[in-house]
Amino acid sequence: METLPLEPFKVVIDGIKEAGGEADKFCYQCGKCDTVCPWNRVRKFYVRKIVNQAKFGVVPFEAEDIWLCTTCRNCVQRCPRGVEIIDVMRAVRRLMVPDGVVPASIPSLRSVMTSFASVGNPWGQEPKDRANWANEQGVPEFTEGMEVLYFPCCYPSYDPRLKKVAQATADLLKKAGVNFGILGSKEMCCGESIRKAGNEALFKRLARENIKTFIESGVKKIVVASPHCFHTFKNEYPEFKVNFEVLHITQYLGQLIKEGRLKITGEYKKKVTYHDPCYLGRHNGIYDEPREILKKIPGLELNEMADARESSLCCGMGGGRIWMETAKNERFSDIRLKQAQDTGAEILATACPYCITQFEDSRMSLADSSVIQIKDITEILQEVV
Repeated sequence: METLPLEPFKVVIDGIKEAGGEADKFCYQCGKCDTVCPWNRVRKFYVRKIVNQAKFGVVPFEAEDIWLCTTCRNCVQRCPRGVEIIDVMRAVRRLMVPDGVVPASIPSLRSVMTSFASVGNPWGQEPKDRANWANEQGVPEFTEGMEVLYFPCCYPSYDPRLKKVAQATADLLKKAGVNFGILGSKEMCCGESIRKAGNEALFKRLARENIKTFIESGVKKIVVASPHCFHTFKNEYPEFKVNFEVLHITQYLGQLIKEGRLKITGEYKKKVTYHDPCYLGRHNGIYDEPREILKKIPGLELNEMADARESSLCCGMGGGRIWMETAKNERFSDIRLKQAQDTGAEILATACPYCITQFEDSRMSLADSSVIQIKDITEILQEVV
């Protein structure tokens, strides 16, 4: 078992402070974090044990458990002491990724970090191909004076399934008469998943390069597809002394509908349930806007799942786990799909590329994969506008 050269308290506390957390709030070991952690639905995972180890600088850490946290924030939300558990996990991971070197036990994460460092996206794809999804629609490159910058994120830029989300979004913005553009090859990953995986140096490099591009291009308002990009631009990029107006696409589309710029003209006679992404809901308090859009669509029947809003079940892909392997019998998304089916829904709607990717994987494992469809809210809205 790996032993870390920890000085009791200081190293982790410094990491928590740098992350913006309050390092003097120590754990009572009440166990409320363990009871709400989604991992404990599929295996044993002791959140409080890791927090206690970090508090006292105890070594060795149990390396595998350190990488399980999805940063869903359910534990933070329930902690009676106000311990910033995510900041603790992030600080400990930074100790395990010295100089950006990922442990050999996680080869998939090591490979992804290499791709991020070299070309700014997780798959090693050419930056010049980042805007290929927009070619058919004639989406222009952003120039100063445009109303908004649309920032689609890595997944909608390159992944065949998620490109449909980017295209649906662009189509809606065009129909609303929004003067918008994209950065194309100049856009790089926001760096959120890399930071949560412990590579602080690479996150800062990606952030600075994006910020430089935003400033040089005259960007003032950014509309994003991913809650992870939203969280990072809105809450973490200000660490670099910049502030942009940042809106998640569900917020912006809701505004366009209220202003009458985007008109719903069709019906959607289907039963739908909505999944709250962790980084849109618990991290940023956006619960109503996506539901308000769905409720405005004629014919659509919206039913809530067993775990909704503040108690939403994580899809399992946050905290950098989107780049790590998860055993098939340990996927939270399988449980979530069952919850969706229990509502009688034909459509599981969400507003996050990570969630869609994971739910699509779980859907394909069903005996009848056609029994439920996975849709981004923009894809549903595109059908009725």
